[in-house]
Amino acid sequence: MSEEYSQLLRTRRDKLGALQEKGIAPYAYHFALSHSTEGAGTAFADVESADELVEGNGPRVQVAGRICSWRGHGKSAFAHLEDDTGRLQVYFRMDVLGEEDFEILSLLDLSDWIGVDGQLFRTRTGEVTVRANSCTLLSKSLRPLPLSKEELDPESGERVTHSGFTDTQTRFRQRYADLAVHPEVREIFRTRARVIAQLRRFLDDLNYLEVETPVLQPIYGGAAARPFTTFHNALGSTLYLRIADELYLKRLIVGGFERVYEISKDFRNEGVDRTHNPEFTMLEFYQAFADYQDMMALVEEMMEELVTATCGGLELEYQGQSISMAAPFARVPFLKALGERLDEDPAGLETEALQIRLEKIAGEDTKAVGRGAVLDKLFAHLVEPDLINPTFITDFPMELSPLAKVKRGDESLAERFELFVAGREIANAFSELNDPVDQRIRFEAQGRLRDAGDEEAHPIDEDYLRAMEYGMPPTGGVGIGVDRLVMLLTDSPSIRDVILFPALRSEDA
Repeated sequence: MSEEYSQLLRTRRDKLGALQEKGIAPYAYHFALSHSTEGAGTAFADVESADELVEGNGPRVQVAGRICSWRGHGKSAFAHLEDDTGRLQVYFRMDVLGEEDFEILSLLDLSDWIGVDGQLFRTRTGEVTVRANSCTLLSKSLRPLPLSKEELDPESGERVTHSGFTDTQTRFRQRYADLAVHPEVREIFRTRARVIAQLRRFLDDLNYLEVETPVLQPIYGGAAARPFTTFHNALGSTLYLRIADELYLKRLIVGGFERVYEISKDFRNEGVDRTHNPEFTMLEFYQAFADYQDMMALVEEMMEELVTATCGGLELEYQGQSISMAAPFARVPFLKALGERLDEDPAGLETEALQIRLEKIAGEDTKAVGRGAVLDKLFAHLVEPDLINPTFITDFPMELSPLAKVKRGDESLAERFELFVAGREIANAFSELNDPVDQRIRFEAQGRLRDAGDEEAHPIDEDYLRAMEYGMPPTGGVGIGVDRLVMLLTDSPSIRDVILFPALRSEDA
């Protein structure tokens, strides 16, 4: 911390002390709002002959916000207050407030929260403004926000805003400050809320039931991932943070709920990059008597409705790429897509040959993982980056799909699809395996992969097998990564941009 900044913090604390000495409470309990800053502007516009109103005879408002600009002019001052809806100018005059109260304004700083009671009018420059009859300090800021600065562009003559808070890591770490100074960041999270509400609305309208399943689980499952582990003292047992909701939601299908969904936090003990965060949000939904073809059509419909509701149409821009979300989406089998990049059919290649190809392409030593993982890595390197417009990749190798039914007509493949947009996976779906005998065989095969060193292979879940033995109807299931979906719809380059408080290394690291 620089000496200049340290002095700035000391000055603010000195002002806090001066306010307290004058008997002014620096942290209020309450302020009676009549309007937001946006609402105050609307109230002014609704008054007849608003342009003819002069200072002091407009509608009375009580507004509050954070001071984001200040200009003093002897016995008067102008400030801008910012709240969740926008900005509003405030005009202070000594002859209106009184000399003592006006002098107290000198103890205010940028980033302080204040409430103002006064009349609206329009200044000679045309800006709607509140003439303050009184001012109440609501919260004294002891640390200045890195507020944006406006400068006049000498070439265009327009005012240009320069952010005072640009370091990405600091913005993520101090999200509260990031939100306070960047309205566009707040808008990303408003969009996120609208996306989740729209997903709920879509499934509710189809008679899906929203449910909640355990976050702490005695056996993790439903995906290929390493879990976070904890210990429950009262139960005396090791528990895991869930990596997926799948196995519990399918237990509910066994129990007689025919359409269920959950929007939940899942946790995977894996690396952090532009598309991965250890804590992330998933939507999973399951429908009895459906298969992966039914779910493909449903996801297509869901995406069209969601994008239209969020973006106002089916065309969107993502990181400079134009993407059309209009159905029907392309459908390409996994092995066909990979074979076109390898220039030969991967099904006809031995695992060792595939490993050699992967090592040449990615420089990875893959001897310890199975054939399915090698195919998956090859696909990620060679195919995924080019899947820009929405594409269903279908019919995955069985080694990659321990919870999916065998494809009708080809036992080497699974009835599974993944939806890719802008080069990354958005959704994953199966015709769910409902044969308990086959499921046990698959789990045992996964166990052998674990013994061979694959830490992400699926563990055996005896309780889930018991549930299946009671009988599970044919079922289609889908998982959608909500964070990646929001990235797409807000043109955000990193998953950290769409998670309010992403995982970060310790500041001391």
